[in-house]
Amino acid sequence: MWWRAIIAGLIVAGVSEISGRFPRLGALLLTLPVVSLIAFIATWHKNQDLQSISTLARETLILVPLGLPFFIPLAMASQWKLGFWPAFALGIVLASMTIGLWFWFGPQDSRE
Repeated sequence: MWWRAIIAGLIVAGVSEISGRFPRLGALLLTLPVVSLIAFIATWHKNQDLQSISTLARETLILVPLGLPFFIPLAMASQWKLGFWPAFALGIVLASMTIGLWFWFGPQDSRE
């Protein structure tokens, strides 16, 4: 299953190269759910269990918006006079808080 790591690495390298020259195109590529597509295909190929894929899709649908606060400090770094690493760390804290609150107070299992 090493091929998944190679594909992920190529995607990250490609997006970082493209976004250096064309930030909007890099952002577009980041919004594509390429990793999700690969994960769904690999899961189907391994298990052929639609129920587990449906559960994975539902959880992803919930968790993606909860992770979006990560981008706020990076998007506002210039206006807030933050460097990259402080903005990055603050984004991780914000996303961890929203996702953590979901895990703490949300339903225990989406299959319930």
